[in-house]
Amino acid sequence: GRCRCCGEEAAERGAAWGLYLRIDRQRLQCLNERREGSGATVFRPWEERGDRSRFVESDDDEELLFNIPFTGSVKLKGVIVMGEDDGTHPAEMRLFRNIPHMSFDDTAKEPEQTFSLSRDPLGELEYPTKIARFSNVCHLSMHFPKNFGAETTKIFYIGLKGEWTEAHRHEVTICNYEASANPADHKLEQITPQTHFIS
Repeated sequence: GRCRCCGEEAAERGAAWGLYLRIDRQRLQCLNERREGSGATVFRPWEERGDRSRFVESDDDEELLFNIPFTGSVKLKGVIVMGEDDGTHPAEMRLFRNIPHMSFDDTAKEPEQTFSLSRDPLGELEYPTKIARFSNVCHLSMHFPKNFGAETTKIFYIGLKGEWTEAHRHEVTICNYEASANPADHKLEQITPQTHFIS
């Protein structure tokens, strides 16, 4: 059988890619996906990255744009992008932080980091991020502007590695301020004047 140390190493590696659990899936968006909802399927456990039945394919052209909201604050340390060993594999990845509801028009902005991708049909290549730029991420946008020459882009798995911190909820305090004092709110008991003599 397999040695126990290899199994533990694989489990540790899988746990490192657990940020998919911290994605707010109700608000996750994939723009230009051919089949609605397919973009969300590429964020799954590292151990399931080889499942080729779940993938996202672009629709009108080769571009894909993911808007990924997290349920807290994330320090993003690495990314894996797995595709086919052909022209449909994305060739470039651009990462933006904290721009909710990003559109293709917004991709003209300067990204936090750009990666030239290699074909990775097994999901083995890790792209380390500049951690200082991705240390307080509540929302991550991933733009794939081009591929290796095909009409559409296909992605089977995206792995996100890093640390998650629970969002701090600030309680709302409601305060009422008076523009001028209302005498009815400030009734005073009748004061009986007293005279004190010092002898």
